[in-house]
Amino acid sequence: MSVTRARIWLCADDYGISPSVNAAIRDLIAHGRINATSVMVAAPSFQQSEAMTLDAFNTGTRRVAIGLHVTLTAPFRPLSAGFERTYSDQFLPLLPALVLAIMRRFRRAQLVAEITAQFDAFVTAFGRAPDFVDGHQHVQLFPQIRDAFLTVAKAKAPLAWVRQCGRIVPLTKRLADIKGLLLDVLSRGFRIHAARLAVRTNAAFAGTYDFEPGSDYAKLFPTFLADLPDNSVVMCHPGIVDDELKRLDPLTTLREREYAYFADERFPAVLEMQGVALA
Repeated sequence: MSVTRARIWLCADDYGISPSVNAAIRDLIAHGRINATSVMVAAPSFQQSEAMTLDAFNTGTRRVAIGLHVTLTAPFRPLSAGFERTYSDQFLPLLPALVLAIMRRFRRAQLVAEITAQFDAFVTAFGRAPDFVDGHQHVQLFPQIRDAFLTVAKAKAPLAWVRQCGRIVPLTKRLADIKGLLLDVLSRGFRIHAARLAVRTNAAFAGTYDFEPGSDYAKLFPTFLADLPDNSVVMCHPGIVDDELKRLDPLTTLREREYAYFADERFPAVLEMQGVALA
């Protein structure tokens, strides 16, 4: 019998992006395959009825941590009035947003207003603050954005933890994953700012890969679990493809591959063999 060495959060991102993705995430929660999901309240099809269905899993005993997935990149649109850094009423794409954040060209007051609007939309939908807070495409880590993000999180959800994306992996693996390396670097500054504000963060992070069509998720996933400490987050994107998802996001069929992997009856044995359990 394997010994549990770590209890983790296996978090499905992007709840709210489309009805079929939402249904897939709820199915995994119902079967105990994931224990966290972060909600994209800025998604155009997000409905309060789906929030209520999700929150019903926690009636009596909590089965899932429900977080806010702060969204500040295209093709999504601001919830607040007067957000200037947009293109055709949409947020900027990821790369221009990162460049402007590094250059500190956003207006802090507008970032605070938009992030606050998304917190308020979450509270309206769920009747309470989120259990944790993260960001779509990791925007919470970006310079300047992180300051506004942490300030609002501290004020609106003081008991919540926030997602940092620093990994615990050998140097050789860090250098082989450029995206993960960038997240490691950005997360260091994020953790420093969070500590100054006494905002809690997860211990470690895993789940990034290149999202190439040929990616072997069944082979990748066990590597995410190696050496994780308690209170780590493993990010995932399970879902079923529908027209709304195809309209909004290029990550489509890989979501179905992840969903099938977690739904498979053999998945719990993977966690057990790696000495990992859901928190």
